[in-house]
Amino acid sequence: MRKEEEKAISLETTDYSPQNLSSDQVLDYLQHNPDFLSENAQTIAKMAPPTRWSGDGVIDLQRFLLDRQKEDLNELRLAAQEVIETSRGNMSSQTRTHSAVLAMLSANDFEHFLRIVNDDIPLLLDIDVATIGFEPGDHAPQALTSANIRPYQPGDIDEVLDPESDVVLLKEVAESAAVFGSAASLVRSAALMRLRPGHTVPHGMMAFGARSPGFFHPRQGVELITFLARVTERCIHRWLED
Repeated sequence: MRKEEEKAISLETTDYSPQNLSSDQVLDYLQHNPDFLSENAQTIAKMAPPTRWSGDGVIDLQRFLLDRQKEDLNELRLAAQEVIETSRGNMSSQTRTHSAVLAMLSANDFEHFLRIVNDDIPLLLDIDVATIGFEPGDHAPQALTSANIRPYQPGDIDEVLDPESDVVLLKEVAESAAVFGSAASLVRSAALMRLRPGHTVPHGMMAFGARSPGFFHPRQGVELITFLARVTERCIHRWLED
């Protein structure tokens, strides 16, 4: 039998488990598998290449370029992971919002609708409290005096919501009793949404509160929460004005 064949048999029977590998075995394997690194390029990024020169005043440019490439790869991985996590978060928020909308649309009457907002919406959106409140109106429906509705004074809503804005996200909330009532002690961040008036329904506001500071913050997108507010608004008008 030729020496090459004997060597091949020896390689096939060698135990290459990480616990038993020696430097000679690794070298031996790479010498008999010259295409390994080209076929597994990702391995190179985890290796520590040797310096080409040593001595004071000498810069190893190759090592510098390899280190910078590894840093760039790590940054790309982190950026990709952030995009993936953001996409997952957006998909989760969208799914939760759709579930909340379907729950509100399933209400049997206005009181049932208010119970869904107060009791079910916090669970569906993973928040701690949700409320609806209205300012007084000249011909406001009697149903707006429900115990499940927060009473506001004229102008209260414009004090917390800019007249040109329909949504405001508050990273930190100091005083929220007027908005969240007995649940105010739980709230550390909030989302406030304007409910536009109808023929008889006055100005209103929906508010979401979370016990975690920063759960809501101004850098968040408001598309989904604005959509939810518009659906809420139309549900109220349907129950009280149709």
